[in-house]
Amino acid sequence: MTVDIFIPCFIDQIYPQTGMNMVKILEKFGVEVLYNSNQTCCGQMAFNSGFWDEAKELGEKFIKDFPNDRPVVAPSASCVGYVKNYFDKLFFNTGLHIEYRRLQKNIYEFTDFMVNVLKETEIGATFEHKVTYHDSCAALREYGIKEEPRKLLANVKGLELVEMKDTDVCCGFGGTFSVKHEAISTAMAEQKIHNALETEAEYIISTDSSCLMHQEGYIKKHKLPIKVAHIADVLASGW
Repeated sequence: MTVDIFIPCFIDQIYPQTGMNMVKILEKFGVEVLYNSNQTCCGQMAFNSGFWDEAKELGEKFIKDFPNDRPVVAPSASCVGYVKNYFDKLFFNTGLHIEYRRLQKNIYEFTDFMVNVLKETEIGATFEHKVTYHDSCAALREYGIKEEPRKLLANVKGLELVEMKDTDVCCGFGGTFSVKHEAISTAMAEQKIHNALETEAEYIISTDSSCLMHQEGYIKKHKLPIKVAHIADVLASGW
C-alpha cells in the first residue's frame, strides 16, 4: 500500500519526531510513505477563529496538495476531523466539490488507519511505564475514535494503562480558546492534570499533540511528576 502523509503544524514545528515515528511504524508494515513537501496548514485555526475566507484559501491549497486517490494519514485527530467535518462548510457545491469529497473519504487519523485499515494492533513496541490516556475532544467527538488507541496501547509490552477520571473532558486547549480565555483554559488543564496524577501514571498519552502541548506547559510550570507522549512516540519505542 502507498499512502500520503499530512504533518500538522504542531508536529512540524514543535514535535517533528512524532511525525518521523509515524513514518517508522507505517514502513514497518510495508507501507510506502509519500510526503509532499509543499503541504502547509489545513486551515483549522483560521476557520475556528471566524476567518473563513483565509480558511478557504488554505483549504484549496490543502486539497490540491493531495490530488491522488490514495489514503492520507496524519498523527492528529483534530486536523483530520476538521477536514472531514468542516470542509463541507467551505467547498460544498463549489468547483472543488468532487475533489474535497474524495479527500474526506481518503484521510485518516493514524490510529484509525492502523487498526481499521491495516488491521494491525500489535506494533511490537516496548514502553515500561504506567500511563493514562486523554481522549481529545476532536478525537472523541469529531473524528469518533475511542477504542482504537487503547487497542494499540494494550499490546505494548511493559505498558500499564490506568484510566483517569473524566478522561473525555476537555483539557482546556481548544486552539485559540486557550489564548482568548486563559483563566478558564488554565483551570481546565489543572483539573485534567490532577485527574491524571491521581492514577499515579508516569505519562499522559493522546492522539493530539496540541492537547499534550497545553498539558505539558502546565506540568512544567508547576514542576509536576508526570510527562506527556503522543501515541505514535509510544508505539515506536523499543524496536
